[in-house]
Amino acid sequence: MGTPNFAVPSLVSVAQSGHDLVGVVTRPDRPRGRGQQMQPTDVKAAVASQGLDVSVLQPESLRDENFHARLQALEPDLLAVVAFLILPRSVLAIPKLGSVNVHPSLLPKYRGAAPIQWAIINGETETGVTIFQLSPRVDAGDILIQQKVAIGDDETAGELYERLKVKGAELLIRAIDGMADGSVVPVAQTDEGVSRAPKLEKEDGEIDWSKGAGDIRNLIRGTNPFPGAFTLWRNKLLKVHRATIDTGQGEAGTVIGAGGKRGLIVGTGEGALVLDEVQPAGKRRMSGADFVRGYRIEVGEKFG
Repeated sequence: MGTPNFAVPSLVSVAQSGHDLVGVVTRPDRPRGRGQQMQPTDVKAAVASQGLDVSVLQPESLRDENFHARLQALEPDLLAVVAFLILPRSVLAIPKLGSVNVHPSLLPKYRGAAPIQWAIINGETETGVTIFQLSPRVDAGDILIQQKVAIGDDETAGELYERLKVKGAELLIRAIDGMADGSVVPVAQTDEGVSRAPKLEKEDGEIDWSKGAGDIRNLIRGTNPFPGAFTLWRNKLLKVHRATIDTGQGEAGTVIGAGGKRGLIVGTGEGALVLDEVQPAGKRRMSGADFVRGYRIEVGEKFG
């Protein structure tokens, strides 16, 4: 069970394992792109590209009785859930051995929809992947396997996502194998150390220049590529894709350096940031140095 690209490596790994893949559940096709043409989910597209001869179920609602009947007819022993919806109790009751989930955090830390982004936004230096048994409480089931993964100093959420989806697939197969031979023993989660990772909205990417340079840089990394960090500049939206910390000091949101090799330097509540890659509204991405030259940015100009 899965929909986005994050679930594809897990699908492929299960299909190539010694276990029988009896079916795939994903979201319905949706219109996407400029032409709003109907497009399959990444998981459904992977079923086709891999040549998998399995049933693909695409329910509009997980509570639909027809979907329940079709899922029960497949007689699944186990549901492997990766980046999907919250399963109702009626679905959880179908598989003989229960359901397992791939979650990209070290549970109980970062329960929720955006654990990768929030780990980086909060300045974590490590995260991980947890394979756990689903229960009615969201992200609170017993842990089967958990492995730590270091977060790179300059790593963005998108880059970490690419690494964790592969690690998640690897650990999922280990967990399924362990359940089959009895070598994996579930361990109950505790409520100690619980933190939340709610879904990010576009407004969560707005830069507050009164915060320290390190915090702002983590926001930029953690919201790259979605929802994207941004600020206001000359009453227009300016996206900030990458930045590095500078030793300079200046008023928060004020340009303290413009030109030369460093390009664009902006003061924060503590320290300063070099805006390495930006994107004016309706324009392509560009380096901070190109932005300064092309738009004649001057020292003293304000952002935000």
